[in-house]
Amino acid sequence: MILCIDDEPTGLMVRKILLQRQGYEVLTALSGPEGLELFADNPVDAVVVDYSMPGMNGDQVAAEMKRLKPSVKILLYSAYVDLPEDAMKWVDRRAVKGVSPTSFLAELQQLLSC
Repeated sequence: MILCIDDEPTGLMVRKILLQRQGYEVLTALSGPEGLELFADNPVDAVVVDYSMPGMNGDQVAAEMKRLKPSVKILLYSAYVDLPEDAMKWVDRRAVKGVSPTSFLAELQQLLSC
């Protein structure tokens, strides 16, 4: 099961459809707190989380998820090229928004194979 967290509803819906077409079971959340609630209540194998979100950014979400389940795989998915160094501390991989769906899926496959 993959949990996608992003405050942009359209991008979140597109990612969900793309992943479901690849055979994944997908949960979505529009905020960090909503994502953490779903994470706590479901057997999540991997997380795709946006960095910049109101209230709680992606690295804060990732830190809490790793505290709860250190083995979870987390992909930080952001349009920001220059992220703070600390942003990468709790994530396993990073991908840049705006790349092709094929590139996004390749990043996710690499994440899941680690």
